[in-house]
Amino acid sequence: MAEVNFFEVWGKESPETMKAFFDYAGAIQNHGGLDEKTFQLVYIALQASRGAIGSVAAHTQFAKKAGATRDEVKGAILTTLMSVGINGVADCLTVALDSYDKG
Repeated sequence: MAEVNFFEVWGKESPETMKAFFDYAGAIQNHGGLDEKTFQLVYIALQASRGAIGSVAAHTQFAKKAGATRDEVKGAILTTLMSVGINGVADCLTVALDSYDKG
């Protein structure tokens, strides 16, 4: 059975809320005072602290396109160790580096 894609379901079931969410997220991203690379590295660290491997993999590609190095992605994730410990980092470090290397 095919894996359900949350974003496809969300867009089909509630396109207005999906648009509102991405408009809001875009405003923060574009007017929050951070350049694209820094924004993506911060976001990767936040998502790694939550153990959100899918988000980490996707945003690693955005960070790479924005000029982040593999070491910067790795550093963003490892920095989360200081606040959340091993949780999140354990699952996300390998995913991020694999995503970086494949992209």
